[in-house]
Amino acid sequence: MNQAKDRRKSGNPAVRAAAEQRVAAGAEPRITWRNWVGGARLRTLPLAVAPVAAGAGIAHMVQGFSWPLTLLALVVAVFLQIGVNYANDYSDGVRGTDEFRVGPARLTGSGLVNPKHVLVTALTFFGLAAVAGLVAVALSGRWWFLALGAVAIVAAWFYTGGKRPYGYAGLGEVVVFIFFGLVATVGTVWLQTDVQTQEAWFAGAGVGFFAVAVLIVNNVRDIPTDKLAGKKTLAVRMGDRASRILFVVCLLLPFVVPAVFGFAHPGMVLVWLVLLIVAPCILIVLTAKTPKELILVLQLTSLAGLVYGVLLGLAFAF
Repeated sequence: MNQAKDRRKSGNPAVRAAAEQRVAAGAEPRITWRNWVGGARLRTLPLAVAPVAAGAGIAHMVQGFSWPLTLLALVVAVFLQIGVNYANDYSDGVRGTDEFRVGPARLTGSGLVNPKHVLVTALTFFGLAAVAGLVAVALSGRWWFLALGAVAIVAAWFYTGGKRPYGYAGLGEVVVFIFFGLVATVGTVWLQTDVQTQEAWFAGAGVGFFAVAVLIVNNVRDIPTDKLAGKKTLAVRMGDRASRILFVVCLLLPFVVPAVFGFAHPGMVLVWLVLLIVAPCILIVLTAKTPKELILVLQLTSLAGLVYGVLLGLAFAF
């Protein structure tokens, strides 16, 4: 009955009405593990793996690679990404943004679960990421990473949380580029070695552009509903056509890395194979007319980012 009350408190009038009807009829929907898995938004997790893979390869290149530290960095990145996804679900839901959403229902916005439960889940994953990060810091002796981790968690929360979320002001792409590109890649390297390399920054930028592209295509899909919700993402500010062009640019810029380092690292030739995934993404996004097509591009772009990060890491390592 408490879940019913939570649904009737949803910001979505249609959800409230439907919930009240179900309560009256005695037909309460069951919450399954699939709802919670959906809330984790697994298709975004490759964006967390890619920079760690690239950074690990560079650490191996300078003979500083450590399996324990790489795995801990991976755990931190993945748990932070899951935490961000649940935090976004909670913040968008309680803010009422998801009232205008089309597509798969979110946990909070749909009224399926108590918003506090979603918040606790988000904080749990942030906590797990913090624990893994603390272990990594203890093993590496790089205690200044604690400050970096704290900033990353704060940035994750205020993407859609707080009174003035930067994701609602068109700054999401900038922060994603910094944290899921530069910070995650360079951080993985610095966690394992004191050697400073320009390769880490180039690789971080390349991976970061893929992460930005994923966010752009997601926001292009949501332009109509975000306008209704007052969510001024970069795509809303730029418009549909300009955002699609920016998406293409972000997918092509990462290939500056294999072009620059190809002579020193022959394995870079394999990185060009990612174009086999990128090319369809570009073609579809320039011609797509339905949200379903853009969702396909989102999934393919996320996959392309993962393959790019892994191949880049291997090219630098060997």
